[in-house]
Formats: sequence, C-alpha cells, structure tokens
Amino acid sequence: MNVLALETSTEYCSVALWQDGAVTDRCELAGQKHSEILMVMLDALLKEAGVKLAQLDGIAFGMGPGSFTGVRIACGVTQGLALGANLPVAGICTLQALAEASGRPRVIVALDARMGEIYHAAYEKHDGAWATVSEPCLCKPEDASPVPGNDWFGAGSGYAIYSAALSGRYAGQLMSADGSAVPQAAAIAILGAAQFAQGRGVDAAEALPLYLRNKVAFKTSEREQQARARVNC
Repeated sequence: MNVLALETSTEYCSVALWQDGAVTDRCELAGQKHSEILMVMLDALLKEAGVKLAQLDGIAFGMGPGSFTGVRIACGVTQGLALGANLPVAGICTLQALAEASGRPRVIVALDARMGEIYHAAYEKHDGAWATVSEPCLCKPEDASPVPGNDWFGAGSGYAIYSAALSGRYAGQLMSADGSAVPQAAAIAILGAAQFAQGRGVDAAEALPLYLRNKVAFKTSEREQQARARVNC
C-alpha cells in the first residue's frame, strides 16, 4: 500500500510517503511559504520513490489544530490531488501525530495556540492503537484536563512556552517533555495508513480542517464532519 502524507499546521512543512511500512519523508522550515514549496516537495518525493499519483492508495493530511492558514493549505492540496486521482483521504489530528512521533505509550500533547492558550489532548497506546484519554481542546495551560496515573510524556511547543504552568498542572505525573516537537508528515503517514487499512478513508470532499478556536465560523455541515473526525483522533 502506498500512502502520501502532508503536514503544514505549523511553521514547518513536511511530506512523507508510506510504502508497505517503510516511510520516506522531507521537512523544511517554511515560515509562511507553505503554499510555495509544498507541491515542489511532494513532486520531488514521489519522483524519488518512483511512485505516480495514480499508484497511491490514499492521501493523509494533518487536519489541525494549528495555524488557520496552514491547515487550510493541507486540506486544499489534499482535496485537489485526491479529486484528480480519485483517491480516498484521511484527516489526522495533529495532536495525535505528535503522540505517535514521540514513541511513548502515554502522551500529553500541548501545542502553543498563542493568546496564552494551548491545543491540548492526551493519548495512551494499547496493543499498537491509540486511545484518547483527553479529547482535543483549546484551553489555558493551567486549566489543562487532568489525566489518570503517572509516567506521562509531554510533547509539543506548549511545553517550551508554558513549562512552569504545565509542570505544575501535572506535578508528579509528567516524567519528561519535548518542547521542540512539532507535527510531522511521517507520523501522519503512519496513522493514515492504519486508517486506510481499516477501510476508513473518506471522499476528498470531506478533507476539512480541525481548527478549535474558530470552529464556530464553519458551516454546520463542516462542524458535524469535524465532530466525526475528532472521534478518530
């Protein structure tokens, strides 16, 4: 199975190709130039692997939360490619992608959302599959949802900016944290491949963003689809 993945929800732009379990990826610090370099990166990745768009089994993308413009770029490019090649898509929560990339079984994710807030979620891995302990949300670091037990790992830029608040919130539960971790297409590819293997790919028209701060600005149909997507995070 061949799965193409893209992630543009932060200042980094990354792409990845999952080929029967082997992942090849590229990542660049894009700043605000995602739209300029994303297609170039995707084309180079596919050419390097000798894979054409028609040979893909699906396209996975980081659906957010994250930068409003960034997640919209990922959704738009995914829709365009998937519609043209008649491929299914899989939206992957960027917070779950951070948990996957950490390599740890219990992860509290905190991404800086600016304005003194974080995008927060907590996950546990059981038998190779992630279970959501705390649903993705937007909150103040000091108001982050409680989690049960100990030996949790922290991942995401929230730990670099709000270290004191999050360390205090999870005192005695958080063993360590990586504040430099950002969502990457490699993890999106792994999680997307799992969804496609389970027959959970959807039509390209359903490639919609998860943007927690401004979810009220979306149409009713978009909010309903986002609610269904959050169940899979």
